[in-house]
Amino acid sequence: MSFNRYVRNDPANQDFQVNRRALVEDEVLNDEFKHIFDKCWIYAGHESEIKNKGDFKTRSVCGRPIILCRDANEKIRVYLNVCRHRAAVVCRESEGNSKGFFCFYHGWSYNINGELDGVPGKASYPPSFDQSKLGLAQPAQVDNYKGFIFISFNPDVEPLPDYLAGAKEYIDLIVDQSPDGKMEVLEGTQEYDIKANWKLLVENSFDDYHLITTHSTWLNYMKRSGVEIKKPEKGHLMPSHGIGKALGNGHAVIDNVNFRGRPVAKWIPLYGEAAKPVIEKIREELVNRLGEVRATRVADTNRNLVVFPNLVLNDGSAVTIRTFFPIAPDRMQVTAWALGPVNESVEARAVRLDSFLTFYGPGGFATPDDVEALESVQKGMATFKEVEWSIMSRGMAKEGEQLNTDELHLRAFWLRWSELMSEKNKLEIT
Repeated sequence: MSFNRYVRNDPANQDFQVNRRALVEDEVLNDEFKHIFDKCWIYAGHESEIKNKGDFKTRSVCGRPIILCRDANEKIRVYLNVCRHRAAVVCRESEGNSKGFFCFYHGWSYNINGELDGVPGKASYPPSFDQSKLGLAQPAQVDNYKGFIFISFNPDVEPLPDYLAGAKEYIDLIVDQSPDGKMEVLEGTQEYDIKANWKLLVENSFDDYHLITTHSTWLNYMKRSGVEIKKPEKGHLMPSHGIGKALGNGHAVIDNVNFRGRPVAKWIPLYGEAAKPVIEKIREELVNRLGEVRATRVADTNRNLVVFPNLVLNDGSAVTIRTFFPIAPDRMQVTAWALGPVNESVEARAVRLDSFLTFYGPGGFATPDDVEALESVQKGMATFKEVEWSIMSRGMAKEGEQLNTDELHLRAFWLRWSELMSEKNKLEIT
């Protein structure tokens, strides 16, 4: 048995609990920034967001303003969006194309390669002033896996492919949906706050145990639209078989036989008869390119992947990239994008967008339900002194395969969280 102040893991007695203080305390959040967000690989963006030389996007990652751009050689670069002089941001636009960045405070300027190329009144600086060493600062590490750009503020972080571990298999399944292996972020961004602890959205993002109750309206809508929703098999809660898997380094996934349709490539009546030949054509291309077995894997299963700590890739009704950062113990900022194959036909893209917005959109069937659920949980956390522990032991009595409605994958996240946080809160082994 291992336990610390926040996580109790007792496999011998088939018990796993999380102390609710981990979801309410300022001290915990401060430690998370130091021991998790400052140490791990963190998703920063997708290469398709900056397609051309000089393209840039600005956003906040782990509380830092960054610039994601392509330099003069079309190389992907990530800069800290801060002037080396007095720390004003040097790019105040959310996106665009530029040859460089200009600090409006004192007029220092930087070219697209991050070099400091303009200093007003430079002659007044002493000989010790070395302009060549004052380019835009960068994160300690930047890397790219299949178009997904990650950064780390930890110079000693392990290589990205090693860090991703088993999550690479599931990213590959997403990329395989494109005939040329290229995916792109679709125009438009969802941005919203949730009044809840960020780890609750991690849990929710791959927790199928809540689907039948929380999203009953969506299931009934599909039934009324002619989608076949089978009665669950004995011992199951879901209309189709699904599993939960730990993938190493805190990453985990639910991997399900699809029953709800997929733009790539499983037609359901919700898409309309006109979309049927479109989906069938996509299916045919998958089989020709990947073979029947791999095509079936891509098209007939859907997956919710969590890349520790805060990247979610939902590959179900459509493909969603979701990332979120805490701004307080009881509040997070969420950003989400739709992802699709480059050069997808107009008809296929329309199906994808409609499917994406119907389920994942801010006015869709899933997202408002989930936000309401998480904010309800956070309200309940006010009782953390009286009711200290949350139970997360579903599936612990089983040997072998764990269902998507079990909690092995949630435990995988919390065990990695506990391991990293133990730098301060040392694990006691008994």
